[in-house]
Amino acid sequence: MIFGQTGWLMVLAQVLAFIGVPLLILFLIWASRRKRTLLEQFVGPVMLPRLARNVSYRKRRIKALLLVLTVALTAVTLARPQWGMREDWVRTRGLDVAIAIDTSKSMDAEDIRPSRLLRGKAAISDLLSKFVGDRIGLIAFAGSAYVQCPLTVDYGAVRMFLDVLDTSLIGDHGTDIERPIRSAMELFDETERRYKVLILMTDGESHDGDVLAAAEEAAKEGIVIYTVGFGNTLGGPVPERDEAGNVTGYKKDAQGQVITSKLDEDTLRRIALATGGKYFAATTEADELDLIFDEISNMERRALEARFFSQREDRYQLFLLLAVLLLTLETVLTDRLKTRRMKEGQGVG
Repeated sequence: MIFGQTGWLMVLAQVLAFIGVPLLILFLIWASRRKRTLLEQFVGPVMLPRLARNVSYRKRRIKALLLVLTVALTAVTLARPQWGMREDWVRTRGLDVAIAIDTSKSMDAEDIRPSRLLRGKAAISDLLSKFVGDRIGLIAFAGSAYVQCPLTVDYGAVRMFLDVLDTSLIGDHGTDIERPIRSAMELFDETERRYKVLILMTDGESHDGDVLAAAEEAAKEGIVIYTVGFGNTLGGPVPERDEAGNVTGYKKDAQGQVITSKLDEDTLRRIALATGGKYFAATTEADELDLIFDEISNMERRALEARFFSQREDRYQLFLLLAVLLLTLETVLTDRLKTRRMKEGQGVG
């Protein structure tokens, strides 16, 4: 079982579970003892057993337990428990869109705040909220490229893989822009010559591979590439960080000079031009991805094959129903002994 709730409701559920329930137990214990003490002071210890003959302390404890369980179940309900999977039949019309993002060390440069990579991840997350029906895939690359998330209409899964991307993910140093282009070619259906888009997000400093040759091959397979350049042509230093994420210095070359990472706009323009796409410079407001989405929105879409889309089932209703039943039982349950039982006790005396 997992909990699907987030935000303040999840905080409230945790407060109820870990603070509210213990406090309620302590309060009920205190209230019971306080009530008995006050009653003893009022009628005296001799009369108290006679006056309390019609009270069932066992039932009183059961009522307290029911109240505690109700609060605990309410906390679980607020946390939105989930288990099991539901399968829905989904039919869509859309494009196949691969998003390739550079995770090389140069993407840690802070000439775009908070950094090139963090700005790119935030822009992708915003872009995902605009898609409806298109299959999205995610590719991470540096000196090599890996498909982080295959083509899917489950944008939540794409975001999950996006969240874990950082510049330590790929051990191969440097940047080879040819690799994500070829990875996208493998990701797409090679028998299809349309409906395929690659959004390539990088600082454009490719140190290996024949980038333009790969772009021309992608164009022959019907892939339209939109490129997004991060950074600026003047460049920025590449920070080095400790395990806590604090900047400890900047990368230097063999001569001890600080290395600056410069945006190579020319290469990115030529890649986009070769495939019929466009080049956009990244901005702090991420307007470039809105423009790319506008371009994609005007493209022809095809009917994607029907598939099952599974998601976890919410089960909070069961806990809510049980909480209501226990609260109702606590309300109707009396802590008084039955009249006949009292009379039998009086007759014996």
